[in-house]
Amino acid sequence: MHPPAGSFPPDEEPLIEKSTVNRYSRQKPSDRLNGTYVIFFLLGIGSLLPWNFFITAKHYWMYKLQNCSDQAGPAGQAAASDLRDFFESYISIASTVPSVLCLIGNFLLVNKVPASVRILSSLFVMLAVFLVITVLVKVDTSAWTTGFFALTIGCVVVVSSASTVFASSIFGLSSCFPMKNLQALISGQAMGGTISAVASLIDLAAAADVTDSALAYFLTADIFIVICVMVYLLLPRLEYSRYYMSSQKESPSLATVPPNSSVEDEAEPGGTANTPFLAKSTGIPPLRPILQKTALLGFCLFYVFFISIIIFPSLSSNIESVSKSSGSLWSTKYFAPLTSFLLYNLADWCGRQITAWIQMPGPKSKLLPVLVLLRTVFLPLFILSNYQPRAHIQTVLFNRDVYPVVFTVLLGLSNGYLGTLVIIYGPKIVPKELAEAAGVVMTFYLMLGLAVGSACSVLIVHLM
Repeated sequence: MHPPAGSFPPDEEPLIEKSTVNRYSRQKPSDRLNGTYVIFFLLGIGSLLPWNFFITAKHYWMYKLQNCSDQAGPAGQAAASDLRDFFESYISIASTVPSVLCLIGNFLLVNKVPASVRILSSLFVMLAVFLVITVLVKVDTSAWTTGFFALTIGCVVVVSSASTVFASSIFGLSSCFPMKNLQALISGQAMGGTISAVASLIDLAAAADVTDSALAYFLTADIFIVICVMVYLLLPRLEYSRYYMSSQKESPSLATVPPNSSVEDEAEPGGTANTPFLAKSTGIPPLRPILQKTALLGFCLFYVFFISIIIFPSLSSNIESVSKSSGSLWSTKYFAPLTSFLLYNLADWCGRQITAWIQMPGPKSKLLPVLVLLRTVFLPLFILSNYQPRAHIQTVLFNRDVYPVVFTVLLGLSNGYLGTLVIIYGPKIVPKELAEAAGVVMTFYLMLGLAVGSACSVLIVHLM
C-alpha cells in the first residue's frame, strides 16, 4: 500500500509520485545549497528571455526604423512609420501564433523525444538566432528597411518557437519535482522580464550611442542563454535531481499498473485516475481526459494572458508622460522603460512570488474565474490614459502620470498571481501519469491566449 498522500509536506510532494519500491529503497536526498531550486529559477529566466529582450529593446527598434525612414522618400517614410507604430503588435503576433503550433508538436513528442533533446536543441536554436540579432546591431540597414524588418520578424518566429518548446519541456520536467521547484521556475520567468528591463535601462543610460547600447544588451542575452545550457547540463549531476528524475522514469505506465490498484494511489486529490486514461510511456498522451479536467482552468489561463498581451506592451509602452513637453529625462527618455517594462515585470514577479505563501482561491472555486474576468476593466483604463499617437479616440480621462503607474502595477500583480495559480493547479487535478502532458496543455492555453490577444492588440491600436 502507498502511504497516505498527506504524509508528505506540501512543498516536498512531487506532482509525479515515485513507485513504492523506489520510495522505500532509497533515502530522499536534500537539495544541497538549494542547487536544484537555483537551476530551475535560472531556466525559468531563460524560458522567457528571448520574448522579453525583443520587446524591451523598443528604443533600438525605433532607432533602426527611424534611421531608415530618414533616408527614404515619402513612400518609404510612410511605410517605416507604419512599422514603427505597430512594431510591438507585429512582434506579439510573430512570437505567439507559431508558438501555438510548436506546443501541439511538443505535446505529440512528450513520450517520443527525450526532454533533454528537446531542451538542449531549443536552447542552441535560441542562441544561434540571438547571435544573428547581435551581429545585425552594427550593420547599416538604412538601405533595406523592409528587409531588415522581415528578417527581424523571422528571427522572432524562430526564437519564440524554440523558446516555447524549451519552456513547455522544462515545465513538464519540473512536474516530477517538489512544488517549490515548479514555483522557482515560474518566478524565474517573471524575473527574466525584470532582468531584461534593468539591462535595457543600464545600457540606455551608460551608452551614448543607441547601437552600442543594443550591442551590450543583446550580448547579455547571448551570455545568459549559454548559462542556461550549462546549468541544465549540471542538473542531472546533482543527487537531489537524479532522485526525482529517476522517479519519473520509474512511474507506472498503463502496461504496469496493477488491475486492482487503488484509484486514489494514482491521482492527485480531486483528480481521477481511471485506467483507460493512462498512457503508455512510448505513446501519445490521451488528450480528451486532460481537456475535460482542465477546461475551466484552461479558460482562466487563456483569458489572463489574453488581456495582458493586448495591453502589454502594445498599449502600455506607448503611454507618454503628460509632461513630455518639459524635455526632462524622466518624461522623454525613461518614462516608458520605467513605468511600462520595468514596473510591469517587477509587479508580475511579485505576483508570482505571492503564490508561494498564498494559494487562494482554489482550483474549483467560482471566485477564480470571476477575478480573471474582472481584469477586463484594464482595457478601458489604459485606452483612456495618455496613449500617443491617437487619431480616433481623443478622450484622455487619466491625465496624470500616476494613473498608468498604478494601472501597470495592478495589471502585473494580477497577471502574475492569477496566472501562476492556474498553471500550478493544472497538473495537480489530473492523474499523476498525465501531469507532464497536462503541463504542456496548460502552456498551450497560455500561448493561445497570447496569440489571440496579440491579434486583438493590432485591432485596438488601429482603433486608437
